[in-house]
Order: sequence, then C-alpha cells, then structure tokens
Amino acid sequence: MEGDAGEIGLLVSEEGVDSREAAIGKGGLLKGSELAQVFASLRANDLIWPYVVKGYLKGQAPPPFDLLYWNSDDTNLPGPMFCWYIRNTYLDNKIKVPGATVQCGEPVDLGSIGVPAFIYASKEDHIVPWRTAYASTQLLPGDTTFVLGASGHIAGVINPPAKNKRNYWTQPVGSADAGERAPLAADPDTWFDGAEQIPGSWWPAWIDWLAPHSGPQVAAKRKLGNAEFTPVEEAPGSYVKQKAP
Repeated sequence: MEGDAGEIGLLVSEEGVDSREAAIGKGGLLKGSELAQVFASLRANDLIWPYVVKGYLKGQAPPPFDLLYWNSDDTNLPGPMFCWYIRNTYLDNKIKVPGATVQCGEPVDLGSIGVPAFIYASKEDHIVPWRTAYASTQLLPGDTTFVLGASGHIAGVINPPAKNKRNYWTQPVGSADAGERAPLAADPDTWFDGAEQIPGSWWPAWIDWLAPHSGPQVAAKRKLGNAEFTPVEEAPGSYVKQKAP
C-alpha cells in the first residue's frame, strides 16, 4: 500500500504535472475553486449528484451542513508551492527518500527525526488512504503512536468528544507492569487486526499524548499586541470573510 495515493492518484500524471509547472510553476496561483472541483469529483455521488438532482431537477434547497459549508471555503495556493508539492510528494514520492528533497537549504531525511510522533488517519478517507498514512510509522525512528479514526477525511478528524459519535482504533498498551506499547507492525492490516476499538472521539487520546510532551499551561492574554505590534482589528479579522477569486 505504500505509495498508493488513492483515487486522486488517477489525476496525477507526468504530463499533468509538467503542464502545471509550465503554467504556474514559476509564479501565479492554483485557484481554490479548481481544488474544490477535484475533491468533489472524488466523491461525486455525495458532493455533486445529490445537488444536481435535488437542486436542479427538484428545486430543493440543500439543508444546512456545517462541515460542507466549511469545506466550501476555497483557498488559493501559490503555484510554485503546489507544483513542488504535487511532484515530490505525489508523483515521484521523493519525500520519503533520504536526501532526495532539499528544504531551506537542508537535505530532508525523515529517518533522522527522532522526536515522538502522533500520526492520525481516517479509515474511510478518500484523499489520504489510511494504509498509506500508516507507512509513515516505518519512516520515523522515534516513539510513534498511530491512531485510526472512523469516518472520512473531514468528519473523522472533526469529531468532538461531546458528540459521543463514532470510534477509533489504537494499539493496546501491554501488561499493567510494562505499561508500554509494542513496536508498530510494518504491515497496516496486521496492526489493525491487533488494534483496540474504542468508542467515541479520538481527541482524548490526542490530549493524553500531548500532555507529557507539552510545557506548563499559561493563562491566555487578556489583551493582544504590544507597543511595537498593535492589533489591526478584532479577531478573527475581516480577511476570513474575503472570497478567493
């Protein structure tokens, strides 16, 4: 499964990337509306055809849905950044090869990152297949925790505990005396077969993982800015209301 980009991989080709690089690789933007069309096409039965049938054919307004409203907030991307990303992390998959990419003047080697890592994936994710995401556990040499949430790319992540919805999978802790998890299996299906299914949101597991790796909590500032940097306007800022062209 390593290197499997999922359905989006069908849209990434040498010819397509070459075309993008020629058009916006040295400047310009990738419009957010184009990305939205791509992501919608990957789940056309959910994100395109229901609106055609109910909206165009039946004249029914779609019901309010917070996640889809958020999902429709398109973001433009810098052309050079997008072209580098799509070639090195999708088409050629160089990011996993030690020294194959150079960022900020430094050859990148994921195998030299020894800090603890928490890797999350969604089981029904149509953009990032979870088995491909799991391959990252074999690239990072530090203490790595992998958590697999239920549902898809957005709903699987945005799952607050108060809703008490869905579930997640994680590797069970060993014996009470050891209190440690065994090394992660190289094969994702082997990991899944031995994983523990836990009801509810994965957020508490994330918070529990963060606690020992975080510094002491500090009180939030009551007033933003200082003598040098004064606030421009009240949060969240008028820029969030601007539509991407």
